[in-house]
Parts: sequence; C-alpha cells; structure tokens
Amino acid sequence: MVNPTQEQTKTAFVLGASADIGRELSVRLMQDGWSVVGTARDADKLECFRDEDRFSGLSCDLTDPVEVTAMVEQFAQMGRTWSLIVSAAGSMEPIGRFFDQDFDTWERSVRMNSTAQLRVLHGLWRYRNRERSDVMLMAGGGTNSAFTNYSAYCLSKIALIKMCELLDDEEDALNIFIIGPGFVQTKIHAETLNAGEQAGEGYQKTVDFLETEGTSFDDIYENLKWCISQGKPIAGGRNFSTVHDPWRGGGDRLREQLENDKNAFRLRRSQP
Repeated sequence: MVNPTQEQTKTAFVLGASADIGRELSVRLMQDGWSVVGTARDADKLECFRDEDRFSGLSCDLTDPVEVTAMVEQFAQMGRTWSLIVSAAGSMEPIGRFFDQDFDTWERSVRMNSTAQLRVLHGLWRYRNRERSDVMLMAGGGTNSAFTNYSAYCLSKIALIKMCELLDDEEDALNIFIIGPGFVQTKIHAETLNAGEQAGEGYQKTVDFLETEGTSFDDIYENLKWCISQGKPIAGGRNFSTVHDPWRGGGDRLREQLENDKNAFRLRRSQP
C-alpha cells in the first residue's frame, strides 16, 4: 500500500545521485517539493543527503543485474510510485581508439551507459504513476558527428536517443526525452585528463573548457522542467540541447517547430 502522504508528494528516482549533475538535480527537485530516491554505487557518497528528509538513498552497481533487481525490490518495499526518473549516471571511459581497447572493458562501458540504465527503467516500470510519468535520459557528444576516441560513450548515447523515440511510440502515458547538457563542470572530465594523448583532440578541448564556466546546473534543471511542462506531445521521444535550443522564456518558437515537424530532434537520415 502507498502511504497517502507519499501520494501527495511526487517521487523522483535519480540514477547517479552522488555524481555532480545527479546531485545538483536532486537538490533542486527537493527544493521544488519533490521526494527523491537516489542511487549510487557507493552508498557512502550519498552522505551529503543525510540531513534531507525528502531524500532516500539506495546503493547499486548498475552493471550488476543482481544488484539492480535488489534495488528495484527495495524501492517496491518503500510503497511508493515514481512520477519522474532522471538518469544521470555515466562514464566516458575507456577513452582511445576502438582497436586499442580491451573489448570486455569497452563492452562494459556500453552496458553501463545504456542498457544498464534501461534495465532499471524496465524494473521500475510497474511502480510508476500510471496517470503521468516522465523520464529524462542524458545525451552526450557525437550525435551529429564522430566523437573520436570516445566510441563506447558515444554509441551508448545514440542508443538512448533512439530508445526515447521507441518508448515514446509504445507508451501513451510516458513522456520520455533526452537532454544533452553540453560541457558541464563535473568530475567526469578527469577521465579525459587521465587518458592524456589517447583522448586525441578531446584532451586539449577539455583543458580549454575547464577554464570556462560551462553549462550551469540551473540551466539543466530549467531545461528538464520545460520538457516536463511541455508533456509528451512536444517533448516525448525528442533529443534536446540545453545550450543550443531556444527553450528559454517559454520556448514558443521551439514548441511551434516541434508541433509542425514530427521528425525534428529525432535520429533521421537527412534527405537532399
């Protein structure tokens, strides 16, 4: 049974709540009145939320199906339904040319960055708010060009972009979308710095970026709220850019574009 108090407070489920973007989005969701259930591979990294009454933490290694099943069961025992899932887990490693990589390591990265996150969504599906559910996945580089030396990460993100469209088509009450935040000041960039010359041009680009402010967490959160507010007819199945898309200020022009072009912001082969 779901506690009536929990019914009145919408629950957001945040994958990777201990990481920079996941942590910051969790904080903003709670400030807006959400109850947050957040995951981390290392439960100690969720200590930053220990004084938050609206936060519940679950430890889970997303690459371990047994741990994912146990984590979903723990959520079920809470007696809650989720209205929003935010997937902020991810890693750029391994970085380097594909044929220089250990394939098992490369494949684990693809799994962690894509299918492992979908496994969580699949497991949590039965515990959703059946009137309206929103899911935010996160995109990365390489959608429109080769993301050289980051093949596992890039392939995973492309898979998630397409999965948004597939699930949008299948589920009438689901608003699932994916947001590319651009360069954000997070610890993930240490992976590129550690890779050194194996990152190719990505190394210097990252060094240069770290001298800038990058995308703010507030902008990412406002972009998330915009996609939720627009609902499935506008946001569902689409790939958004926090930095480049005109969603700010109500996004009237963007909404009109998406209403008139069902192929916009989706993976398509361009026609001459």
